[in-house]
Amino acid sequence: MQLVSLTSTTIQGEMLGLGDAFLKAILGYAVVFIGLILLMVVIIIVGKIMVASTKRKAAAEEKAAPVETVKAAPEAPKKTAPGSAGECKLYDTDPKVAAMIMAIVADQMGKPLNELRFKSIKEVK
Repeated sequence: MQLVSLTSTTIQGEMLGLGDAFLKAILGYAVVFIGLILLMVVIIIVGKIMVASTKRKAAAEEKAAPVETVKAAPEAPKKTAPGSAGECKLYDTDPKVAAMIMAIVADQMGKPLNELRFKSIKEVK
């Protein structure tokens, strides 16, 4: 059997001079800043492409959409007859039938018609 002896070897590092250390530091900083500048340029280019794309889509939609007319101011509410309580919406009911229903309800309650307010009348099917 053969014995193998392991000896520790020491690797001695070189001591950098002041000029070499300064040069390596400057080169390291330059690489980092060049990388950051390239990243900034890429982001600016992508941003401009997106803005141009958005403007192009907006222009296409504007051409496709019909020209909207200016809406008139909302109409003033219609004047109601003295003593009335406003409008009554009719759903599937004739005005004649609605008038009869309102008269019957006023008669059954024993109140004048102008004191009651009907919001809507709907025929139940």
